[in-house]
Amino acid sequence: MPYLLLAGAIALEVLATINLRLSEGFSRLVPSVLVVTGYIGAFGLLSLVLKAGIPVGLAYGIWAAAGVALVAIIGAVFLGDTLTPVQYGGIALVVTGVLALELGAAH
Repeated sequence: MPYLLLAGAIALEVLATINLRLSEGFSRLVPSVLVVTGYIGAFGLLSLVLKAGIPVGLAYGIWAAAGVALVAIIGAVFLGDTLTPVQYGGIALVVTGVLALELGAAH
C-alpha cells in the first residue's frame, strides 16, 4: 500500500510540474489551480508514505527520480522540449541510482 501512495504522490507532482509550465507564470486559472492542488496532494501523499514506514531517503529518491524522468520525457513528447543523448543517459543514471538505494536498503 505505501508504494501505491508513493505512485500517487509521483503522479500528482508530475501533473503539478507540467501545469506549472502551462500556467504561463500563473496567468492561466486552470493550470494554476492544478499546480497548487497537485503539489499539496503530492506532499500529503508523501507524508503518508513516510508515516507508513518507508525510509525518507528511499521514498524521496524514488519520488524525485521518477518525477525528473517523467517530466523530462513528457516535456519531450508533448511539449516540444528536446532531450540529447547525454540527457537520456542522465535519466538512466538517476533511475539506476534509485535502484541502488532500494537494493542496498536493509530489509
